[in-house]
Amino acid sequence: MELDKCLESLYQGKLLPEVVVKALCYKSKEMLIHESNVVHIQTPVTVVGDIHGQFHDMLEIFQIGGPVPDTNYLFLGDYVDRGLYSVETIMLLIVLKLRYPHRIHLLRGNHESRQITQSYGFYTECLNKYGENSKVWHYLTDFFDYLVLCCIIDDEIFCVHGGLSPNVQTIDQIKIIDRFREIPHDGAMADLVWSDPEESNAENGNHREEFYSESSQHFQVSPRGAGYTFGRCVVEKFLHTNDMARIYRAHQLCNEGFQVYFNGLVTTVWSAPNYCYRCGNKASILELYSKGDFYFNVFEEAPENKLLNENSQSNVTNNKVLSDYFEGDSSDSLTADGSPSSELDVFSDAYQAKSASSRRVEYFL
Repeated sequence: MELDKCLESLYQGKLLPEVVVKALCYKSKEMLIHESNVVHIQTPVTVVGDIHGQFHDMLEIFQIGGPVPDTNYLFLGDYVDRGLYSVETIMLLIVLKLRYPHRIHLLRGNHESRQITQSYGFYTECLNKYGENSKVWHYLTDFFDYLVLCCIIDDEIFCVHGGLSPNVQTIDQIKIIDRFREIPHDGAMADLVWSDPEESNAENGNHREEFYSESSQHFQVSPRGAGYTFGRCVVEKFLHTNDMARIYRAHQLCNEGFQVYFNGLVTTVWSAPNYCYRCGNKASILELYSKGDFYFNVFEEAPENKLLNENSQSNVTNNKVLSDYFEGDSSDSLTADGSPSSELDVFSDAYQAKSASSRRVEYFL
């Protein structure tokens, strides 16, 4: 199997044959099964947050941050769903991992899951691109089970897709999780990919005792329906116990491309600009040069996405395809003869609000 030929095709946005996808997934699983749940890497490295099938924006990242293998990359998960090119996105990352195994590292996000991908676009995309009888979705979701859960940079920076867990006090506890399976509904593995930090309004200083007694400083059930929210007290305890300096994670949309919590103890990196082709947010990659030297490289969406958004306003066929990806066929989006309504705008606030209300999980996953 010629990995360089595969890369050449994938960089051009071409789909690989199903038999090649199967072989690549098999070889990737052979490689990843030998990796620990927690991988250790060294700077310099560039940290990338959620991609969500925005393939052209990922190519933009390689333009901005440098190509593999010239630049080392750590991806924090959520490669699929929402965007229109999840297959192309995850296949390019798989081949890059096989071709340059020590230059690129892939963590698992909450969307690398059979249940979630059946609701948020990836399953439908696989069927649309490979046919209803294809097994591409099965090959790729089986591959997801082998992705590692966490990464430690320079022995002091803890990286994870979501956040912390009340079931995990030490990093050694993460190492013994059975990760080779579907993400469960609860427990340590689910919390690592689903949880979120939450700032408190309480002040330090004279009110420090009140600050640490607040319930929001501890673990609370997440409004997402999975995982927990956690405050500064939880973060400080985890970092102290494990001799870590700070946490980098993804999982939450940031309008400016990144967000800093707890005076720098936790940072969210978001790498999908104009999320869902309509949110208007910026994105960033975090370039780590050494332990204390880093730079948030903020960028906007790729030109191809702007064209996609513009064309969708006037192209009825595109609207039908996009609606399938985001929500599936909706009776009130079709005309009497079953064709898509020319007035349907899947990027409109009205459409997104309506479709979001029927989803089982919070809109910004």
